[in-house]
Amino acid sequence: MEHFDHIFERASARHGGEAALRQLIATPVLSPGELAAIADDRWLSSFTMSLFQSGFVWKVIRDKWPDFERAFFGFDPHKMLLLDEPHQERLNNDTSIVRHAKKIAAVPVNAQMILDSGKAHGGFGAFVASWPSDDMVGLWQHIRRHGKLLGGNIAPYALRRLGADTFIFTGDVSAYLRHHAVVDAALGSKKGMTQAQAAFNIWREQSGLSLGEISKTIALSMG
Repeated sequence: MEHFDHIFERASARHGGEAALRQLIATPVLSPGELAAIADDRWLSSFTMSLFQSGFVWKVIRDKWPDFERAFFGFDPHKMLLLDEPHQERLNNDTSIVRHAKKIAAVPVNAQMILDSGKAHGGFGAFVASWPSDDMVGLWQHIRRHGKLLGGNIAPYALRRLGADTFIFTGDVSAYLRHHAVVDAALGSKKGMTQAQAAFNIWREQSGLSLGEISKTIALSMG
């Protein structure tokens, strides 16, 4: 496996030197205490934003997000559990948001996942903060398994948005992992994700960078 120093040097050469690269890869990461302090409604909001952005124009979703917040009552998970079929039908006719019946129907399921996961920890943020940092793919799998429509990069993007440290299988990162034979299985499979996690753990030890910074460096090292 390629030593991370070589990846970093290549990315630096392609993007104006080390100082410029460090600015490009800067990724805010919160402490466990800060993550634990994030309210459940913000986690549900972030997961829902990533869900609606998937397969759609991200800027459109961002611009409409205040209307999403209004339409979904601030994403209070307890209120979202009451999102029955008539209310979902009203949302599917609300022109102020992006209407997508399957994604709207996923919100109460994901609200339940957040409440259930955080119950023993005092909140979903504390649950995330307690998860081992060397097994982020395990957290993705938990979220996908217990939530709805939260597969692929939806959970990683939602987690990173709120300051959890995670890598993401963007197109460039995925291409690097395959081209350099870091993984020999599909990245969506348990084996592929486990192989990728092991590599990122090694690169973190080699570099001292966060998983997010390593992920971005790999992407920027690609030609």
